[in-house]
Parts: sequence; C-alpha cells; structure tokens
Amino acid sequence: MTGANQGLGYALVNALCRALGPDGIVYLTARDPDRGQAAAAALGRAGRSPVFHPLDVTVQASVDTLAEMLRARHGGVDVVISNAAARVDPVVPQAAQVRRFVETNNHGTTRIMRALGPLLRDGARYLVVASSFGTLGHLALPLQNRFDISTASLADIDEAMNDYVAAVEDGRAASLGWPDWINVPSKIGQVAATKVFARDIWARAECAGILIDAVCPGLVDTEASRPWFRDMAAAQTPAAAARDIVWLATLSDDVRVPYAELVQHRRALVWQYADGASSRRFSATR
Repeated sequence: MTGANQGLGYALVNALCRALGPDGIVYLTARDPDRGQAAAAALGRAGRSPVFHPLDVTVQASVDTLAEMLRARHGGVDVVISNAAARVDPVVPQAAQVRRFVETNNHGTTRIMRALGPLLRDGARYLVVASSFGTLGHLALPLQNRFDISTASLADIDEAMNDYVAAVEDGRAASLGWPDWINVPSKIGQVAATKVFARDIWARAECAGILIDAVCPGLVDTEASRPWFRDMAAAQTPAAAARDIVWLATLSDDVRVPYAELVQHRRALVWQYADGASSRRFSATR
C-alpha cells in the first residue's frame, strides 16, 4: 500500500488489515519514515498490525528496494494499492508544482508497475487510485492520441506526461489544449498507464486470475482536497471511501468484474473521446 500515512491511504490500510484478518501481512509505506512509523503505530493501537516500510516512489532505488524485499521475504505479492500522490497548492503557480506532481503521481505509478508487476501472484489484485477526471472526455481531441491505450507503451505515457510538464513550465499548455488544472492530465495519464499495464499482461492475468484496475473513490474529505472545493458537504470520509476500493482489492475469483477499467462505486466508467465516440479499445470482463 503506497502513500498510506494519512487520509485515504491510512484508511485503506486500516480497512485492508481488517479484511485480511490476522493472517494477512499488510505493508504501509510512506516517504517520511517518522510519519509512516507513527501511522503504523496508531493503527497498532487500534488493533491492526500493518508493517511499515519506507518508500519514495520518485526514487527508483527506493522502489527497487521494496520490490526486492517483497520478493525475498514473500516470493511475490497478492494485493497492490498504488495511492502515492503529491498535493497541489491552489495559491502556488502550477508551473512551479507540475514537475514534482507528475514525478510522484505519474512516474511514481509507472515505477511501481514495472517493479511489482512481475511479482504478482495468481489471483493478485493491482489497483491504482485515480479519479473520474482520468477519462479522455476531459482532454482536447488533438491530444487524445497521446494516450492511445491500444498502441502506447508505458514509456509512451511517461513521455506524454514529460511533454505536458514542459508545456506547463514554458507557458504553452493552454495553447496546446491541455486542461487548466494539472490534476486532470495527471489522472488521465494514470488511468492510461493502468490500462496499458493491464493490456501488456492480459495473457498472464487471464490464466492466473489477476485483476488490474484504476479506481476512483469519489470526493473524499482530506487535507489535500479541501483547498479545492468550497462545499465538502457531499464528500465522503476516508473510511467510507476506502470501502469500495478494498472490496475490489479483496474480491473473490468467482465474481465477474471489469478488467483494465476505471472503476467508481463498483461500476466501470467509460473511457471516452471528447466527441462521444467510444475509445474503450481494450477492455475485458472476467
């Protein structure tokens, strides 16, 4: 469980520990060791028993260390919930934040995919916490081909996000048709990467019962989201938002669910072009 020392990540670890019971081994990871250890200790006092492991998804060596630990200690992994995310401050120019944001939310996501994908065991569940903003309908039509999930590689998605960062920093993003809020292209990149990752291992996933999806928890009342929304009356608590994600993470093999989709409240959202034409070029149900 990446990015788990507060907010939704903390609630996900709590719910996952409860769902897996005393025999489950749940790793809580965080970039800051002190905060991560404090979160694990607080959950311990609440009757949970997560194991803390430091992880900075922006550093390849840190990701590799996590993967090697899981391989050596457990021989593989059964559940991955990729939740690491940088915050965006509405009072700071986006050009000053976009590089760190994409490095964490997007390149961090693909680093974890590359490192932990080979470790997925039979029946594994791999979920990327994203958003309903991560559909192609939020992106101008000329840019949508940069996220063609039928042909793109993870490297292509990384390159598209790097080009986006450069455009924001150079002041060209608006003229190229990118959305104003940096969270939107980032989420599109996350969901596209998830779909490409799922496509690439489809044959193994089908044989081994592996599930890969992006998940949208909806609006959650956290310190990261409050600065962006005036009215949080409809927002869920982190604990409430965690329920659907952990439901998907612990779903039994005999339940048919969407594969390679963006799932919100247990339903797949349409990955769609702005003109309304379906772009669900790779999708399956198991």
